[in-house]
Amino acid sequence: MKTILLLSDTHSCFDPFIEKHLKEVDEIWHAGDIGSLAVTDQLAKYKPLRAVFGNIDDHLARLEFPENLHFELEGVSVWITHIGGYPGHFPARIRETLQELKPTLFICGHSHILRVIYDQKLGVLCLNPGAAGIHGFHQKRTMLRFDIADGKISNMNIIERER
Repeated sequence: MKTILLLSDTHSCFDPFIEKHLKEVDEIWHAGDIGSLAVTDQLAKYKPLRAVFGNIDDHLARLEFPENLHFELEGVSVWITHIGGYPGHFPARIRETLQELKPTLFICGHSHILRVIYDQKLGVLCLNPGAAGIHGFHQKRTMLRFDIADGKISNMNIIERER
């Protein structure tokens, strides 16, 4: 079993809201709009980090992280990209890739809106952790923590605080 902390849209912000949750997980996943590589450098000091770059990220982040990350962990097939939409509103590129990869778990960021939606049609759990940073229109800063084991996702928790 692995416990995951999922965050996105830090926009160069790394602070106690994020830091206090890092010791209780096995891996950290960042769904883009990192802002500054200082954020991912700090995250990686705590636990293994998997990340993708987002639309605000500079050439350094784009050299260090991919646009799309597809992997399997604990029997769960995962695809992470920054701009992905949500069930019923996927851009054609996303819908086609979901049909091709058939992941168990699809993760994106970008919207700053936390969403946990199971897409019945495509058979995939879609997660957007919202925004963990302080820049943007969101009123609450959010992240997700969950467990994966034996091909299943469980114990999904929303972590939030006021901006």
